[in-house]
Amino acid sequence: MRGIEAFRDVQAEATAWRHYLHENPELEYRLYNTAKFVTEKLASFGVDHVETGIAETGVVAIINGKCGGGPTIALRADMDALPIVERSEKRWSSKVSGRMHACGHDGHMAMLLGAAKYLATTRRFRGSIALIFQPAEEDGLGGKRMVEAGIMDRFSISKVFGLHNVPGMEVGKFGICHGPIMAALDEFDLVVKGRGGHAAKPHEAIDPVVIAAQIIVGLQTLVSRYTNPIEALVISVTKLNAAQAYNIIPDRVEVAGSVRTLVPGLRDFAERQIVSSARGIARGFGADVEFRYFRSGPVTVNHAKETDLAITVARNLVGPTSVDDKILPRMGSEDFAYMLEARPGAIIFLGNGSTASLHHPAYDFNDETLPYGIGYWVNLVEMVLAL
Repeated sequence: MRGIEAFRDVQAEATAWRHYLHENPELEYRLYNTAKFVTEKLASFGVDHVETGIAETGVVAIINGKCGGGPTIALRADMDALPIVERSEKRWSSKVSGRMHACGHDGHMAMLLGAAKYLATTRRFRGSIALIFQPAEEDGLGGKRMVEAGIMDRFSISKVFGLHNVPGMEVGKFGICHGPIMAALDEFDLVVKGRGGHAAKPHEAIDPVVIAAQIIVGLQTLVSRYTNPIEALVISVTKLNAAQAYNIIPDRVEVAGSVRTLVPGLRDFAERQIVSSARGIARGFGADVEFRYFRSGPVTVNHAKETDLAITVARNLVGPTSVDDKILPRMGSEDFAYMLEARPGAIIFLGNGSTASLHHPAYDFNDETLPYGIGYWVNLVEMVLAL
């Protein structure tokens, strides 16, 4: 196992890659320039095989170790940016209006590229590694589509590992837990259908605005009074669309939001009870409800043995006191969950320091974090695939 000092030499080069990617963000599956950049770097490192166009713009590269006959483990980085106007005021800020790397995927790519360069040079491992560069993490489907494209079987992947930066956690610190570590994400749309009219004559209408307000308040009791308080469930209404004039009671009001939970069974509960509660309230006022529920991503569940491996690797890199192996699960979602459903593995969090939060216009990945991520990847490979 190598300490962190062994990976500081690559920091300047990885920083340059990161800044280029940050300046040139792309969204969802339209990652043509990003995938080209990643592919060209991988080819320059002398990896053994690169396959592109997986789930449109995904990339998988293979590096073989000194000894054949061993298993293949996968390391994954996400590539897409977010539709946010950047306000970080960094010299390397986004050059594309309305897009920015506000979740650190530029740093995730740079760390995996740095590890790829190191491992392609040293090859001090047996078997092979598969480097997964995934599109469309932010919409929750890119990981699923790569799994559906058959990458686990095609590249004989036996284990899969992920890493994500965390603002507010000190640089050089890691956090992880066994079992559920991030929440499932579902989304819903409600349309409250009433009868419109003049705002001065509410008695002649069935006001869907008032009904929608009652529904929104009613949904809060599904969490506070109908679920076990030690089982995490979050129902958030995030969209509300009604009339566009001061003097109109509309015919309909559109309500939408998200559901997050660490308990798979609560997804069924939420889908069933949201519509039941909404319809009961609406029909009590003489209105009705249309309802749509979308399951966007499962609970992210770390596997026991692979989590133990990740903890050991991180502790060997930065010391035992810098790794919290019992962090509380987070209610954010991560489509790496699909890969963990397909193969055993684990995702670990890496401190990004006192930066703005993820998805904030002022966020920027901390370049001081780069050698820690690179070192984690390299040591993980050399431990799991030890000669």
